[in-house]
Amino acid sequence: MSKATQTGYAGSFIPHTEAERAEMLRTIGAAEVSQLFAGIPAKARYPKLNLPEPLTEMEVRGEMESIAAANDSTYDLVSFLGAGAYSHYIPSGVDSILRRGEYYTAYTPYQPEISQGTLQAIFEYQSLIVALTGMEVSNASHYDGATALAEAVNMARVIQRGARKKVILSPGLHPQYRATVHTYEHGSDIQLLGEDLGLSAGPEALIELIDEDTSLVAVAYPDFFGRIYDYTALAEAVHAKGALLAVSVNPTALGLLRPPGEFGADIVTGEGQPLGIPLSFGGPYLGILATRQEYVRSLAGRLVGETLDNRGQRGYVLTLSTREQHIKREKASSNICTNQGLMMLAATVYTSLLGKQGLRQVAESCYHKAHYAAGQIGKLTGFSLPFAETPFFHEFVIKGPLPAAELNRRLLERGIIGGYALGEDYPGLEDCNLLAVTEVNSKEEIDFLIESLKEVTRA
Repeated sequence: MSKATQTGYAGSFIPHTEAERAEMLRTIGAAEVSQLFAGIPAKARYPKLNLPEPLTEMEVRGEMESIAAANDSTYDLVSFLGAGAYSHYIPSGVDSILRRGEYYTAYTPYQPEISQGTLQAIFEYQSLIVALTGMEVSNASHYDGATALAEAVNMARVIQRGARKKVILSPGLHPQYRATVHTYEHGSDIQLLGEDLGLSAGPEALIELIDEDTSLVAVAYPDFFGRIYDYTALAEAVHAKGALLAVSVNPTALGLLRPPGEFGADIVTGEGQPLGIPLSFGGPYLGILATRQEYVRSLAGRLVGETLDNRGQRGYVLTLSTREQHIKREKASSNICTNQGLMMLAATVYTSLLGKQGLRQVAESCYHKAHYAAGQIGKLTGFSLPFAETPFFHEFVIKGPLPAAELNRRLLERGIIGGYALGEDYPGLEDCNLLAVTEVNSKEEIDFLIESLKEVTRA
């Protein structure tokens, strides 16, 4: 091991000269770099790493290409997998606009003089989310739909000033979203209820849990299983007890469904990935968080406002910053609420290009294609639709004659990515699959799925 490596720096990677390092050490009163690590036990300072010899950039590229070549190509596969991340057609204009120089500004646009492109994009995004959700104010986004829901739980606690300790989570919420809420609230005095109600439980079952100690009731629209519920009565029951209602949405569905703001939602969260963001093997994605004007000072995350400068020209700035973590510190609603700037911009461009009617057309196409697929699968021998009595959007559950994992394995052999095997998260549903159909799935692909289901389950 070389001396440079032992002391924690190597000239190949750190640009400072020996003279500059010496000057820095003199400034902080250290004789050598190793003194900076004196607080670390000696046996843990320089562990022997089991690493191969270094490679050149060309050799690394060749190695990576060799590894990538072993992967199955997904270009020729037909996918009916959703479960929170969906394949939609993304117009070429989205990527083209993302590359414009106006948006190559500060990651955190605290200096409006040089960040007008980013700030205006955030303002337009906020405006679009407000229009889509029926709320009055939106923030600049969160990491993803799961963290947005967890931030809503924290936000409700701030609004209620910590006086209420119960949060009711619908069992129809995405299981990863619920897990994230549990992680956020680990060690807190918040009591999480409702997840054990059973999958057939509708809004009425949640109403029975609400009392004067309830801070928030969180539901999904549509829920994880694709089902659509009317939450009007639930909202009335929530507000009658002085609690808040949070609704986690699929934004594509809002092109067709009644916006949550119209049936009494106080906070709307959601995953923005369907709005022009590629699947990208799981991220980065976009967390939506919107609320009512009266709760704006408890809203986590950044917020952009429109104003006029000293020449009367329209401009954009980060506003109400006193509520954020860099000023309010430990009293802020959140301390990990940075926005997803590039993903936010993609969603803004996508939604703007489609417009109100275009988004509705996408939603209608998803709806009708999914219902066609469900209707055909429901006719197959050995298959059923467990939640057929409840309206659904573009996702639905099928129960088959084989374990879901085995069914998916057989479908993959025919070039089809099947649905989500629900037994992964719900014991007892090992023979159930969650299928998603979007506008990119043609009738021919759906018919191919139907015929394949017949073939792979034939005795």
